[in-house]
Amino acid sequence: MRRLRRTLTLLLALALAAGAIYAVTTVLQRSETLVTERCTAVVGTATFELATDQAANAALITSVAVRRNLPPRAATIALATAMQESSLRNIDYGDQAGPDSRGLFQQRPSQGWGTEAQVMDPVYSSNAFYNGLVKVPNYQSMEITEAAQTVQRSAFPRAYAQHEAMGRAFASSLTGQSSAALDCTLRAADSAGNPDNVVSALTKTFGAVPAKSQGRTVRVDSGRYSTGPAAWALAHWTVANAKSLSVTQVELDGHTWNRDSHKGWQESGASAGSVTITVSAPRS
Repeated sequence: MRRLRRTLTLLLALALAAGAIYAVTTVLQRSETLVTERCTAVVGTATFELATDQAANAALITSVAVRRNLPPRAATIALATAMQESSLRNIDYGDQAGPDSRGLFQQRPSQGWGTEAQVMDPVYSSNAFYNGLVKVPNYQSMEITEAAQTVQRSAFPRAYAQHEAMGRAFASSLTGQSSAALDCTLRAADSAGNPDNVVSALTKTFGAVPAKSQGRTVRVDSGRYSTGPAAWALAHWTVANAKSLSVTQVELDGHTWNRDSHKGWQESGASAGSVTITVSAPRS
């Protein structure tokens, strides 16, 4: 009898320990602190990853190309260039070869790219790069590293090639050529979103976007950016900027991206011909 009691006590202790381990593991798995924030772009079977700030800069560079109606190839070249020059970060310093280099493309005021303040403006620097690129004859048929070097005049002309695949993947999604192809894994929003901020950001980025806000939702259901590749360009741009804009959900053409699910784009009942953006609610 004593041995039976001892066995039962041991089994009960083991059961309690197992339950405690399960509970702790479940809590840890759901903990926001364990979420590694990142953005990925998928082309075919290949997946490429950027940090969230890099992805936001990639989205900005690409949106300038979309607004200018430049081909996706131009965005690919620009992204590969900026990745090599600054790791897609708007840095305010240069290197030994170009001490006055600044910004996403490390453009040098001493070489006529503009003032220091101008080249530190990501929109200005992106436009400056594209202004140089479109002057290159047949840049669309050139090797990416050759086209980039023709614009940049770098001391390391072959270095751009290593970022070609990444540039192509993010350009494909951010120009809307690939649908439901850009995903950002993010922690929960730490503040309430403002739909008016989303509308303002869309207008600043893409121009006259007929975006309408109601409650926590912003809809783009008419015009160039409501259907086709341009709509996916806008939707992917929004996902890439979801962290700063406190966006929790984006819907387009039968697909939904939900921030909290961490499952990427999922098939849903989202209607075609409309981009719907939802921002986070105030915390109670």
